[in-house]
Amino acid sequence: MIIVIDLGTTKIVGLVGEKTGNRYQIISYGETVSSGIKHGQVENVKSVVNAVVPVLEEIKKTSGISKIDEVFVGIAGLHIKCIENRTELSLDEYQEITENEILQLEKNARNLSLHSGDEILHIIPRSYIIDDERNITDPVGRFGRKIAGQFYVIMGNKLTADLTRFCMDKLNLPFNTLILEPIASARAVLSPAEKELGVAMIDMGGGTTDLIIYKDGKMKHTAVIPLGGNVITSDIKQSFHILSRHAEQIKIQYGVCIASEVADNKYITIPGIGERPAIEISCKKLACIIEARITEIMSFVNNEINHCKEKLNAGIVFTGGGALLTGLTEFVNLKMGMSVRIGKPQYLSNNSPKEMVHPKYSTAAGLLMCGFDYLDGKKEEINLLNTRKEVEQEPNKKQRTQILIPVIDVLKGFFRETIEEENLN
Repeated sequence: MIIVIDLGTTKIVGLVGEKTGNRYQIISYGETVSSGIKHGQVENVKSVVNAVVPVLEEIKKTSGISKIDEVFVGIAGLHIKCIENRTELSLDEYQEITENEILQLEKNARNLSLHSGDEILHIIPRSYIIDDERNITDPVGRFGRKIAGQFYVIMGNKLTADLTRFCMDKLNLPFNTLILEPIASARAVLSPAEKELGVAMIDMGGGTTDLIIYKDGKMKHTAVIPLGGNVITSDIKQSFHILSRHAEQIKIQYGVCIASEVADNKYITIPGIGERPAIEISCKKLACIIEARITEIMSFVNNEINHCKEKLNAGIVFTGGGALLTGLTEFVNLKMGMSVRIGKPQYLSNNSPKEMVHPKYSTAAGLLMCGFDYLDGKKEEINLLNTRKEVEQEPNKKQRTQILIPVIDVLKGFFRETIEEENLN
């Protein structure tokens, strides 16, 4: 059994689960309002830790587990970047390509000149070239004299990643690794056929909207759009001068993405504050506010899709809490001319809680699946490169802070070079 934690802008979700065959059972889960996180990034460690504690207590209480073996945590936010990198490897002779050559290519792909403060999170294979043959997806077992690999390198802000790890340290959790949340959501809601045909998954969260594109079974592009469900709530709050909780409530209950389908004479009533009179809100105006923001978000999405230049024969899949806005699929289908569906977690066992089969839990469910993929050694979906077990096994782990991490890395490199020089001598 493993535990995963989704640190979202609006909510924090933790769950414990296990894998049986090709199905995943969620044994227990906990959820709370997010604190200390903005646009998917940890800003206040103390607030995050205080928010996660009751979630973990709920998980332990309802599942009956006493010992946690593995913890996987999601990472997202505006700091995420994706670039392409190509590496080559010349062989001594015409020979069979093995896993060792692939691992060496992936290792070489990490040798990038990173900007200060960046960290590689994932190296994802795109395709391989053996001699003059291109677009090879499975090179192991083939023969050649030279092999090249084309990879997507996903990077994030090192401080943000370290703060997330530091939260797990403060909670005394056996942290394993970080997983990019759009990859996790895609793992939970997309089918292999959709990934093969070409599909864009759009995860509409509170602080951001995450986009990931697949074609020919491979990830082709990912991007983070700095607008999410919270900005719609904020627009409603400011337009009608109401409380945030009332704005969120009417967005969920009465919000519509297509204003032309709402009657002009339809109104809803919001209770006044104190002795102030109740407020009447036009459903037409509410729909206009929502439509304007969705139009803006989708213009960003459309630019990213056009930049990727992949034909998306399987269309678009929406997931996340913002995916359930009334009329969203119809609006996007009308504006972009693509098939659209709402994605919910798949591959869960029948014994999992029924309420978890919901778009807002796609990331958490996907983190569970990616966690087991990682433990199973699978690399077709994701290659995780940010495990820091050496650092986490230090004797004075509780006293360590994220400020010490780069110092430790420098010292490791120094001692490694010293030992290598002594061996050469």
